[in-house]
Amino acid sequence: MREALRDEDRLPWLETVDEDYEDRPSTMRVAIFALLGLALLAALVFGAYALRQRAATPSQGSGELIAAPPGDYKVKPEQEGGMKVEGEGDLAFAASEGKRPDKARIDPKQLPEAPVVMPGKGAMPRDIGGGAVIQIGSFPDKAGADAAWARQAKRFAFLGGLGHAVEKAEVAGRVFYRLRVNAGSANAAMELCNKLRVAGEACFIVRG
Repeated sequence: MREALRDEDRLPWLETVDEDYEDRPSTMRVAIFALLGLALLAALVFGAYALRQRAATPSQGSGELIAAPPGDYKVKPEQEGGMKVEGEGDLAFAASEGKRPDKARIDPKQLPEAPVVMPGKGAMPRDIGGGAVIQIGSFPDKAGADAAWARQAKRFAFLGGLGHAVEKAEVAGRVFYRLRVNAGSANAAMELCNKLRVAGEACFIVRG
């Protein structure tokens, strides 16, 4: 009885109460989630920066069309017939196309005529050293013969070291200037003429 009274006389607020612990996440777990979030955010920022840099940098060989310059594609030349090139249409140019220049043609009617040697610089005696002589052109003036020799000697290296002469001849009242070269020997003269004929040039051995 006494024990029952004692239990009833106990005040409820004096009794010990067990503390209720809330189910809260641990600090370690929160730190891990925070680190993962930061890593994801950094990856997104880096990816956006890389895409922006790639878009700003021009790529090579992108296949872009190149704009044509303004103006007409074809323009009429200032000179009629185009630019005139020095030496165009001369003997060497015509011969390179397989044509026989008119000024370099040899008139067979002139061959029996005895040449009249004009004294002056560059004249070559017919009997110098007993060499054979070839004729590579006949021209209406001496300037044409000299110009022809300059072109021939420049075009054919084997003529450069040979002596040459421009001889004046009068046939049927007309004056011609014959361009002749000392070949040295009959065999050399024949070889020179063969080379010149293959190149389309006129040449024959002068029989004297």
